[in-house]
Amino acid sequence: MDSNNTVVAYRRVEHFTAEMAAALLDEYPSIDKAIVASTGAEDERVWRVLRARVDYFLEFTSTTDVPLKNGYKTPETLGADRLAAAVGAQECYGRSNMLIVDFGTAITYDLVTDGVFRGGNISLGVAARFRALHEYTERLPLCEPTDEKLEFGRSTREAVEQGVMSGIEYETEGYIADFCKKYDNLCIIFTGGDAKNFANRIKNTIFADCNLTLIGLNRILEYNATKQDGE
Repeated sequence: MDSNNTVVAYRRVEHFTAEMAAALLDEYPSIDKAIVASTGAEDERVWRVLRARVDYFLEFTSTTDVPLKNGYKTPETLGADRLAAAVGAQECYGRSNMLIVDFGTAITYDLVTDGVFRGGNISLGVAARFRALHEYTERLPLCEPTDEKLEFGRSTREAVEQGVMSGIEYETEGYIADFCKKYDNLCIIFTGGDAKNFANRIKNTIFADCNLTLIGLNRILEYNATKQDGE
């Protein structure tokens, strides 16, 4: 990511390995800082590669300093992606009141007011809803997101597609309506891989930025690197 918060390179993989890390650094030799937020047996090998190849390495944990006050009751359980997306929203939009809806594996609804991450709710994501309907029933097909918007399905496949998509749409609109009553000039921001499927379905003034978490991680990295340089 460059200084204008533009993603220069992006890799979406099931499991990021040390070999992938080395290849990425070979491809982009100007990278001099790195931030990681993950857990798993392979991680330590990735960490070693990054530590050896960059000038500044940061592991993002619950104790990492961020340019946003964290009001979560259990910060050690807060997903790094949720906090990073909130930091990204603050960096890009800087509004007093923001509702960040992240359409990922789970759907999260997180609130930031007056520079404080207040918390939010977690719901089942799009793919998981389709998979659950298929795996926990005997005859319902495995479906995928659709751009088509119907009042009701005219076949079983359409019924599943519209049920999941409309269900998430109504759920999200309900959250937005409720929060808008409580917080003045609320900025609604959609992010995550499935945000594109709902940005046009939901009739509210919103911003959609699928790279919000990456922008937030980059901001946290630069924030901590600058603090270290100033010590």
